[in-house]
Amino acid sequence: MKRILLVNGSPHSSGNTASVLYRMEEVFRENGFETKRFEIGASPVRGCIGCDRCEKTNRCIFKDDLCNDLMDEMEQADGIVLGSPVYFAGPSGALCALLDRVFYAGAEHGRLFAGKPGTAVVTAWREGGTAALDRLNKYFAFAEMPIISGSYWNAVIRPAEDAFGINAVRTTAENMCRFLQK
Repeated sequence: MKRILLVNGSPHSSGNTASVLYRMEEVFRENGFETKRFEIGASPVRGCIGCDRCEKTNRCIFKDDLCNDLMDEMEQADGIVLGSPVYFAGPSGALCALLDRVFYAGAEHGRLFAGKPGTAVVTAWREGGTAALDRLNKYFAFAEMPIISGSYWNAVIRPAEDAFGINAVRTTAENMCRFLQK
């Protein structure tokens, strides 16, 4: 059975981003896919220091945060969804710090994720959704991963009230399923 990894880049495991990921997870399960959640949470995350020690191991030299665990999960997954709140016109800082290291070690030095489909979803109060999506999708493009799109940008404002946004992310989830079924 194919598995889709849903990464919650929010420090809140039951906030708006988690709610949107849950809506996508419903679609994945309805289509026969196994899902796994990866919570970034509020744990400290290091930024990349450009030491290039990952070049030989495809793993970050720092072992005191979630970086290598996330890389392991991404390697095992067939598809990847990155979810993030937008606090200040971009994805969460902790998520970006983590993804910088994950994709530098895994994509720059190892092509570990090449060919796996990926998509990003964000939750925002007002502005910054498209800028956040752009940054997250660049990780996929850099890693030679097909980017799965939907019927609109995957930016949801207040999940309980934004039917249009929820429909857009559900369409993206359906497109991910179709891509993986082929």
